[in-house]
Amino acid sequence: MRIDGRKNLQMRSIEITPGFLKFPAGSAVAEFGNTRVLCSASVLEEVPPWMRAEKKTGGWITGEYQMIPGSTSERNRRETTKIGGRTHEIQRLIGRCLRGAVNLEKLGARTIYIDCEVLDADGGTRCAGINGGMVALEMALAKLMKDGLLKENPLVSRIAAVSVGMLGGKVLLDLCYEEDSKADVDMNVVMNDKMEFIEVQSTAEHCAFNEKNLLDMLSAAKKGIKEIFSKTTDKLL
Repeated sequence: MRIDGRKNLQMRSIEITPGFLKFPAGSAVAEFGNTRVLCSASVLEEVPPWMRAEKKTGGWITGEYQMIPGSTSERNRRETTKIGGRTHEIQRLIGRCLRGAVNLEKLGARTIYIDCEVLDADGGTRCAGINGGMVALEMALAKLMKDGLLKENPLVSRIAAVSVGMLGGKVLLDLCYEEDSKADVDMNVVMNDKMEFIEVQSTAEHCAFNEKNLLDMLSAAKKGIKEIFSKTTDKLL
């Protein structure tokens, strides 16, 4: 039995609330247990300078991520002047994964910013950000279609993300913070709705793992991602 009473391969409660904000083209609050992340998708009719300089066609999707000061048990400092390495890595992950959901050529010469604000952090915040960001992104694409700014939907596939790890020789799915902080192995898995891998991040925090462990964790992650899709499909437009 786990810290919060779940079985080893049991997900936390999942709730996605779309349209949470008034002004962005898309928004959602993603809740996984006690973790809550507010995600928004804002559309700018321009591409990054590097795309203009390289005369790249199509559009771009990028991610931003931050934890508000009250999201952790002790006040978390705002990253106002310098973005930390962890934040930078997560931002790149979110943008990279969500770009995998869209045909950027069909997006046109525009940028969609996916902003993820962690309201409550209890493990799996980057995965919650990707899941909520996917809902916000699809809402933004639907609005561009409705407004006549896109001739066809550039969405290629939906994506979902989940954390998995090993603790005490057992594979655990969707780790809360206390489990994640003690995990021997920590992994984040991102897949599309064809059950193809978009990204796999895995680290041996305290001990090495073997091929069987890896396959067991990937199998658990697939189970969790299928459940996320079953919970969020009706939220996606």
